[in-house]
Amino acid sequence: MSASAASAPAAPAAPAVLAPPPPARATLPRTFAAMMAREGRVMRKNFVSTFTRVLVQPVMFVFVFAYVLPKLGGGAMAGGPGGPTFATILVPGLVGSSIIMQAMMAVIFPLMMELNWQKSITDRALAPVPIPMLAAQKIIAAAAQGLIGGLLVFPAVLLIHAEGQAPEVHVDNWPVLILVMVAGSLLSAAGGLLLGTLMNPQKVQVLFAMVLLPMTMLGCVYYPWSALDDIRWLQIVSLFNPLVYVSEGLRSALTPDVPHMPAWAFLLAVMGGTILLTWAATRTFTKRVLT
Repeated sequence: MSASAASAPAAPAAPAVLAPPPPARATLPRTFAAMMAREGRVMRKNFVSTFTRVLVQPVMFVFVFAYVLPKLGGGAMAGGPGGPTFATILVPGLVGSSIIMQAMMAVIFPLMMELNWQKSITDRALAPVPIPMLAAQKIIAAAAQGLIGGLLVFPAVLLIHAEGQAPEVHVDNWPVLILVMVAGSLLSAAGGLLLGTLMNPQKVQVLFAMVLLPMTMLGCVYYPWSALDDIRWLQIVSLFNPLVYVSEGLRSALTPDVPHMPAWAFLLAVMGGTILLTWAATRTFTKRVLT
């Protein structure tokens, strides 16, 4: 080999070819978390308007029954002399009512829009998750709103009252309180999903007149279930109202001195109702989405 050839510079090495990164695989937990994150962003965006609406009805009821009427000399005591104040009766009932109503509304009206007007449910159905999982996501998101609504009502029902009419509230059983609030939120969200898939949007007025109003007025919000002993037929009929069990469960945990249902009764109804309504709502939701 000649000296000139030996002294020639070596040819530059070819650059290494970078392999493309593997495509991102959508996993079930990741997709579910993304859908929940979207619900969280929507909730934050509408927080003020949504939960201002949540507080209006409970605050008005507390103001009238726990502040105005005692000032006028009526409705001071719910259980007679030495009995609990009406504010004490109202606390668990209004918290339970807020949980039920807010969780149901959080799923019924958006679902009706997605299924009938916007038709945006088809976009959700394209997500790499089973349709029943999409139903479960809607139930959990609505239940979270119901739980927040119930927590927001606590300050109102505890602070608004006439002099000497402060509610006597103390948590007697934390596990029961947490279980009833969480399960009650899931129960009402599942019921809302079921109603939203079964009802015709043109008959929304029927929902208020035949479902929500009777549920609130006869849901043991303003009186304990045991107070209906003298109206036995109404006491039995009210057992078909899920709000009764949520109110009585919260009454057991927050105001244990007020008569209430035994724990096994309201826990069985709330837990069993949650499982049953979730199963039924998932089936009807899947059927509506796929047809």
